Amino acid sequence: MLRYLPFLLVLALWIYAFVDCLNTPEEEVKGLPKVVWIIIILLFGEVLIGPVAWLAAGKVRRGGSAPGGRWTAPDDNPAFLASLGEENKKDEALLKDWEADLRRREEELKRRERGEE
Repeated sequence: MLRYLPFLLVLALWIYAFVDCLNTPEEEVKGLPKVVWIIIILLFGEVLIGPVAWLAAGKVRRGGSAPGGRWTAPDDNPAFLASLGEENKKDEALLKDWEADLRRREEELKRRERGEE
């Protein structure tokens, strides 16, 4: 079984790169036209040159919201932190509504118990 593992890994990378190239919009393809990248991936897939070249240099990679398009951690992203504050306010308002509803139901239950006794 282990002797097939390298073949399966190469096949998986080949298929992944091919599908990724097909699904990438034309304006996000770097260097060469998309059709040429597909041909490179198909012709040189067995030796991993085509898929690795596509993954390394063929596609515009998008980063986070940091200047220059590089990736940022969520705790360094001001937009993400602001959205957390908004979500926190929504959650607090929802919790207050639930607590008020719970108090109302408890009072209603106490009134029923007093009236029945």
